[in-house]
Amino acid sequence: MHSIYRGLGRLTAFSKPDLCCLRSLRWVRSTVHAREYTSDSGQIYDDAFSRSVNNPAEFWAAASEDIVWHKKWTKVLDDSNSPFTQWFVGGELNTCYNALDRHVEEGNGDQVAIIFDSPVSKQMDKITYEELLYQVTRLAGALRKHGVERGDRVLIYMPMIPQAIIAMLATARLGAIHSLVFGGFAAKELAVRIDHAEPKIVISANCGVEPNRNVLYKPMLDDALEMATHKPKNCIIYNRPMFPFCVFQKGRDLDWSIEVDSAKPVDCVPVGSMDPAYILYTSGTTGLPKAVVRPSGGHAVVLKWSMWNIYGLKPKEVWWSASDLGWVVGHSYICYAPLLNGNTTIVYEGKPVGTPDPGVYFRILKEHDVAGMFVAPTAIRAIRREDPDASYAQKYLPLPKFRGLFVAGEHCDKETLEFARSVLKAPILDNWWQTETGWAISSTCAGLNMSLLPPIGAAGKAVPGWNVQVLRKDLTQAAPNELGDIVVKLPLPPGSFSTLWKNEDRFRKTYFETKPGYYDTMDAGFKDADGYIFVMSRSDDVINVAGHRLSTGAIEEAIMTSEDIAEVAVVGIPDTLKGQIPLGLCVLKHGVNKSADEVLNNVINIVRKNIGPVAAFKLAVLVPKLPKTRAGKIARNTVALMAAGQPFKIPVTIEDASVYPDIRDSLQQIGYAKQYQPQ
Repeated sequence: MHSIYRGLGRLTAFSKPDLCCLRSLRWVRSTVHAREYTSDSGQIYDDAFSRSVNNPAEFWAAASEDIVWHKKWTKVLDDSNSPFTQWFVGGELNTCYNALDRHVEEGNGDQVAIIFDSPVSKQMDKITYEELLYQVTRLAGALRKHGVERGDRVLIYMPMIPQAIIAMLATARLGAIHSLVFGGFAAKELAVRIDHAEPKIVISANCGVEPNRNVLYKPMLDDALEMATHKPKNCIIYNRPMFPFCVFQKGRDLDWSIEVDSAKPVDCVPVGSMDPAYILYTSGTTGLPKAVVRPSGGHAVVLKWSMWNIYGLKPKEVWWSASDLGWVVGHSYICYAPLLNGNTTIVYEGKPVGTPDPGVYFRILKEHDVAGMFVAPTAIRAIRREDPDASYAQKYLPLPKFRGLFVAGEHCDKETLEFARSVLKAPILDNWWQTETGWAISSTCAGLNMSLLPPIGAAGKAVPGWNVQVLRKDLTQAAPNELGDIVVKLPLPPGSFSTLWKNEDRFRKTYFETKPGYYDTMDAGFKDADGYIFVMSRSDDVINVAGHRLSTGAIEEAIMTSEDIAEVAVVGIPDTLKGQIPLGLCVLKHGVNKSADEVLNNVINIVRKNIGPVAAFKLAVLVPKLPKTRAGKIARNTVALMAAGQPFKIPVTIEDASVYPDIRDSLQQIGYAKQYQPQ
């Protein structure tokens, strides 16, 4: 144990020394040992997983030694009030200190912390750890000046720019709780979240940038605050250079630059291990808001642990998570995990295609010497659809520093995986997790020497800490390769959500009551005899065709073997004879000149060959695009309701709502969607 904050005079001034004079405190820290990235028979993984489920307290106690604690925990695990499990009981820490200050103190202040790459605004910037710390301490000072203290909420409504990460870390520095709302939400949804989180301060920006337009954030924020019952004390607005400045409301709105330049830097406020680091609203929230609560201690421990053990990234290497900060992937693997591990993280403002072309991802991998990347399969499909021969990628290949691509967010089909593998010449590793879990439930754990060639279609094996099982409807254990409901035996590991904000009863009923003793992931799939997990679809995407339970994901996997199809979504629709039958929406690859009948007949034959007549797959249509959220997930439920002629609500996170009329027209040609009832 030793004191901290050595030689950082300009970065360790206090506005309230009585609250956070950490300079005089004693902390606990461990040494991170050099590690190598290799693959073997899996014995290291097997041992780690066994220890994590048989003696979780001992396993996570060891992992916690890589985190700096203000006050060390007195008990690792308290599961006396399941499912409200507590980890690192009695411990105190500050996440911002672990993500920034410790690296500067250890002599790594000159290392690049953030690379901002924005082809849409033609900006490129690199921010070192010391520069980032400087900005964070001063924004934290500005927040404190305007009344933000430990436990207060700060709502962040910003585009994909480094200032969003600065806002997250400044909030964490004060022991406050941030609620980062995805920038694609319009005023009504933003107002709902403001009323639910009740932030003392809102931090926003003048605009975000899309390929063909600017998204004006400030007017949407103004409208939301008009609608909201709760009125934040102030709004701090970052005016992006090169774009029109927004109009401020006198007495409420504050200019970021003025506030930061005039603020006194503040130091870290320690918080309890179970105190919230942030609250995050689940995608597609409608009606009563549902926000997961992430406890600070477990969050820091597992994210730091995961960067090597799951993703195989050593400190100082470059990591890119091609997601949005508004989603859980962005929270965990754009902001916190890479910074906790001392990596360089990339903040990308752009698209996989069209900014300017399908080669942009490969340009970033090459130009920034990226070692590992996290991406949704839909981005790879978009690249494959626009550039099936990967001709735009060629000038950036090979990629000598690149070691692995991790995909998550939805099922990764065989064709997408093989396309990525053939171009990148690197392992393509699927993993699976949820907003609620905060980090991977299953993966190929590169740092634990697992085989880097898992079975195609598998989302890896259960990550240490996650006791994943597959159950039948009667709650008995499913046999290997038998489709069932995927669950996690309690207790959940550190880093998973501790409750729902302001709704513990809903937390218990939604996730734990239907399958006592387990966390219900609400996903369906199976495990093979070797323990590999195949996540096929959401539980409500499993359709019942004449008494046979079929995964829509398995049908999609079969269709994607067609040489003509770039993307597909399969949904179940009502049938008077069979109960349900599958319907496929197919998007053609560019350059396909075959007739629709020829393409669709081939698709139907492929499903019959690969799944069998039991699928009763006879309905398929061609559509120009699929309805996707900005996180890349396909809104299948809306398509199913539309096809059945039932009312449906277009999710606020849909990237392009104009696809729905086109889908309606295609469905009406085969006798479905006779009533079009969007709400």
